[in-house]
Amino acid sequence: MNFPGFWNSRRDDTHKGDYGHALLVAGSYGKMGCAVLAARACMRSGVGLLTVHLPEKGLNVIQCAVPEAMTSIDYDGMLFANVPSNLSRYNALAVGPGIGTAERTYLVLKTLLADWGERPLVLDADALNIVAQHNDLLPLLKDHTIVTPHAKEYERLFGDADPSSAAKENGIVIVKKGHHTKVYSPDGEIYENTTGNPGMATAGSGDVLTGILLALLAQRMPLFDAACFGVYIHGKSADITASSQPQATIIASDIIDGLKLVTG
Repeated sequence: MNFPGFWNSRRDDTHKGDYGHALLVAGSYGKMGCAVLAARACMRSGVGLLTVHLPEKGLNVIQCAVPEAMTSIDYDGMLFANVPSNLSRYNALAVGPGIGTAERTYLVLKTLLADWGERPLVLDADALNIVAQHNDLLPLLKDHTIVTPHAKEYERLFGDADPSSAAKENGIVIVKKGHHTKVYSPDGEIYENTTGNPGMATAGSGDVLTGILLALLAQRMPLFDAACFGVYIHGKSADITASSQPQATIIASDIIDGLKLVTG
């Protein structure tokens, strides 16, 4: 894997605006940890600015756990039910970790996808479950989107379709998570990841990947490159972590911390 130049060093004359402004839509009552993990991973992966849109009841959680992030408050209080304002401010969007699958959340997700247009987008977790339940959403994704399903989420979305065919038919990048995660592009490219270990089979690991991918897209990395590099450093961080502790003791926060040690 070739590391992009910005990962190991930066030009002296840059500022935070040069590294993108990301928008993360995550969390619902009882699942604010998903937002925290994705936000921390995003900040640790080089984004210049991050805004987290989450229910009002999650405000104190996110501001204490991730003080580097800004917030956009959904005044429903309990779940994602309102489109964030000023979408034009952001360079990339990720939606899904811990948002639930309520009817109100489906309706606002549909509006958000339409309003977002064709800028870089990551869909994960509950966002994928909502898309699987509502066939009017998949056509809104197209060639600006990365989806990150594990095996069961993939089956709900695409049935038994071959991933290369599904990526081509829907015009999206598919990250099919699992042992040796594979990335499929709409034009037929396939990348099989070589990093990672069974310690990653833990709650929140996927939320960490979502945050990493969001940061890379906000830094204007091309979609397929971001997906491939993202899964690589996600797994590489877990491998570094596993070199100093048993795999069974790894938690998602450890993977975030390990990103500090990933070098090219």
